[in-house]
Amino acid sequence: MNRRRFIAFSTSALMAIRTGNALPRKSLVPGAFPAEKTPAGHQADIALWQGVPPGGGGPTGSELLSASGGVSNVISPSLRVFSPAHPSGKAVLIAAGGGYKRIEMGKEAWPAARWLTQLGYTAYVLTYRLPAEGWNSGSMVALQDAQRALRIVRSREKYVSVLGFSAGGHLMGMAVTRADFRSYPEQDSLDRVKAYANRAALIYPIITLEKPYTHTSTHKVLVGPYASEKENAEWSVQNFVNSHTPPVFLVQAEDDPVSDPHNSLIMAAACKHDNVPVEMYRYSSGGHGFGMGRPGTPTVNWPARYRTWLSEG
Repeated sequence: MNRRRFIAFSTSALMAIRTGNALPRKSLVPGAFPAEKTPAGHQADIALWQGVPPGGGGPTGSELLSASGGVSNVISPSLRVFSPAHPSGKAVLIAAGGGYKRIEMGKEAWPAARWLTQLGYTAYVLTYRLPAEGWNSGSMVALQDAQRALRIVRSREKYVSVLGFSAGGHLMGMAVTRADFRSYPEQDSLDRVKAYANRAALIYPIITLEKPYTHTSTHKVLVGPYASEKENAEWSVQNFVNSHTPPVFLVQAEDDPVSDPHNSLIMAAACKHDNVPVEMYRYSSGGHGFGMGRPGTPTVNWPARYRTWLSEG
């Protein structure tokens, strides 16, 4: 953990944390966002790369889809586009989590995409390469895909925000805080465009890979159990927050057993330190992987908060 930034998160900043006060009963609908086994309602798929992705390598066979909508064995990274009936002129790039071992489309990305299209947003769901699946660029492949995806979406849309869950929150966090970082050689004219976002929502994200937060799958896959402090720091989102980082929206449950609840505090501290607008909601229960809200817990409130935050951008 970047202790300087964590300590800098003053008492006054802590007082600003939103703890998720109850919303009207109509928002507390059990099962309102069930897991989806298929990406119903999508309009088109866009390949991220023309030909072989940077570095080459990768798995063989076909992309795998689990019964719960988890994607693995990613052969061709892509964007799946969900278009609204009445477009608002704004788009959201979505990255689901899964510890960089799989991508939880059915539990996170597809329900979020369908919800966003109902609000008029065009949703782009990212299928990114998984580092442990034999790609020659190793740990860098997901970030390469995220940066390329941002460039593609920016070429199509005027306003782009990102939404990341868990490891997908780590990925989107790295992408928006490292907009000037070249994770791959230029492939075409599109790569001359800066990969940036207007806003970033990170839901129960993995933010830091620094000690003592080294227990996650994200840490194991990206840097391994014997990583140096330098390697841990190089993959920790909070260390790259700067004055150009877009406004950030954070959500986490205090009983999260996977992403230590300090992750959202660490990210908020980094944002405060560099005067980046940040809005954070921490809920008393909900665990990890609650997607668009786990029925019976206060996490069902966060989509309504997110909707308001998105509309303010």
